[in-house]
Parts: sequence; structure tokens; C-alpha cells
Amino acid sequence: MEILQGILIIALAFWMVLDQQGFVITTWFPSIIGMIAGLIMGDMSTAMVIAGTFQLMALGVANIGGSSVPNYGLATVVGIYVAVRTTHDLEHAKAVALAVGVPVGMLGIQLDVLGKLLNTYVSHAAQKALNEGKFKKMERTLWIGPLIFGLTTAVPTALCVFFGDDIVKMILNVVPKWFTDGLSIAGSMLPVVGIALLLQFMPVKKYLTMLIIGFVVSAYLNIPILGIALLGFAFAYYYFTQNIHKTPAAAAETNTMEQGDDFDE
Repeated sequence: MEILQGILIIALAFWMVLDQQGFVITTWFPSIIGMIAGLIMGDMSTAMVIAGTFQLMALGVANIGGSSVPNYGLATVVGIYVAVRTTHDLEHAKAVALAVGVPVGMLGIQLDVLGKLLNTYVSHAAQKALNEGKFKKMERTLWIGPLIFGLTTAVPTALCVFFGDDIVKMILNVVPKWFTDGLSIAGSMLPVVGIALLLQFMPVKKYLTMLIIGFVVSAYLNIPILGIALLGFAFAYYYFTQNIHKTPAAAAETNTMEQGDDFDE
């Protein structure tokens, strides 16, 4: 069973980067990848806590224009696998996932850059084959590109799968306690930074009332996140139905009055 789980985890790491570049079915969002990894590992509750932590870190971070950013999807997969293999205590599992996942996620930046550099040679080779009229060769060459991208996430995941607890124990023994404690603190602070970055691109001033209501029901009424999401859907649906029935002139006037207020500076 452990061998099968290891193979599926490596395959998931390989697939997620290809999906991000192509079909975009699962992508490498930590919450989605974490759910799949939780199903594979058979510990959904631990997986979703770890995935939620990395998802909050990833808020407001995007590889726009081909830029490379920390691969929090890779961090989630590796963190969940190692944490579930190492401990059954939720808090300890979260600390282990952060201690291992964050450095691997940062390593993902360098691997992504390396993959893009190698793919420039692949594209030039495919272009050369095209210019020479060797279409079959061009097609075979282009298959190397997805393979390179997949290996940028599959290789570090495979190392963690193959060495498992040993590599974690080695890291935790070498890394001083103050550093792992710092990672735990940073892991608690980074989600706040992610939310703050996300709010910079949202019309907070325009919908400040909704934001306050969401905060109150979460912080003081202890409503689960699903309940808050349903409440947000209700507000959004009400706003949509109220505006869709307006006359075109009234809608145009409303849009003119609200123009420039959608993004906070």
C-alpha cells in the first residue's frame, strides 16, 4: 500500500504542473492538490489543514507573464506525504509539513526557471525541424517540453518518497530548533500577508459592509467556512438579481458613478 501511495503521489506531482500549463483541471492550487493527496494518503483531515495553510500563503501570488513564484502546490504534496508518514499528531504534522514543504516550495522557483531555460532549447530544436520539413521529428521534440516541466516537480517529490522519514529526520536534526520555530511562526503570519495582498485587488471599499459581516460571523459566531461561503453566495446572488432588472440607462448611470471604485489603491 505504501508503494502504491508513493507512486500516486509522484504521479500527482508530475501531473499538476502539466495541468497548470494545459488543461487546468486540477491546477496546482494547494486546496485542490491537497484534497487529492489526502485521498491518496488516507488522512483527509490532516491533508486539508496543511493544504489550507499553504493555500492561504499562496493568496495574491501568481506567475504573471511567465514569472516564477514559490510552488506551493509542490510544497503541499511533499508536506502532506511526509507529515502523514511521520506523525499522527495534527499540530506536529503541520509543523513538519511547513519545515519540509516551505523549502521545497522555494526550490520550486529555481526548478521552474531551469525548466523554462531547458525548454527554450527544445523550442529552438522543434523550430529547426519545422524549417527543415521534418514534421515527425518536430512532434517528437515537442514532447520533451512537458516531460521537463513534469520532472521539475516529480523529481523532488520522488526524493521525499524514496527517502521518506530519513530525509525529514536528517533535516530536522541539522536545522536548529529556532529555525523550525521561526518557520512555524512565519507559517502563521504568511496567510495574513496573502489575504492582505488579495484584498489589494478587490473592491473592499465598495463592499466593506459584506467584509465586516463575514468577519463577524466567522470570528464571533463561529460559523464554519461553508456557512460563510453560502452567506457570501446569497449576498452575491441578491446583488446580481437586483442589478440585472435595472433599465439599461439606470445600469449605465450606476456603472458611471461606481467607475474607478472597483480597485482600492
